[in-house]
Amino acid sequence: MAQTRTAIRYAKAVLDLAKDQNTAEVVHADMKSIANAVAASTDLKDILLSAVVPSATKKSALLAVFTGLDTLSINLIDTLITNKRIAILGTVAEQYNELYNEGEGKQVATVTTAVSLTDELNAKVLAKVKELTGKEAEILSVVDESILGGFILRVGDMQYDASIANKLNQLKKEFTLN
Repeated sequence: MAQTRTAIRYAKAVLDLAKDQNTAEVVHADMKSIANAVAASTDLKDILLSAVVPSATKKSALLAVFTGLDTLSINLIDTLITNKRIAILGTVAEQYNELYNEGEGKQVATVTTAVSLTDELNAKVLAKVKELTGKEAEILSVVDESILGGFILRVGDMQYDASIANKLNQLKKEFTLN
């Protein structure tokens, strides 16, 4: 919890600076790639969390992985290294993206399906999310074969579970209670 609060503070500071320098969208693209890479790579997470790997090595590894970063993004990495908080880089990037999207009136809708979404279904989901919330949305598609079919839609604190696995679990509960 304390790490999240710290990450929010760093993210707010970077967003404020990015807005002042009219680079908020560029930094948003940087933060999206950082957040996605940290979430996807256990090796990258391990390097960031490691107390054995020197800070200079962490910085050079990050700059090698993320080429073409905006100066604000590089300065964020430098600041986190200086303050010995580089382990929260992924969380800072996620928080920045949330704050940026909130400021732009956008939101992230997470759609979990058993198979990947087609472009047509993606467009239908975007339209439905806009109809339900009144805001533009960005789709984050997650494939999870364990739901068997259907979908799970998460937007902010709202969740709609229309998965086959959920329906089977409901049936199972009904039969065991009666």
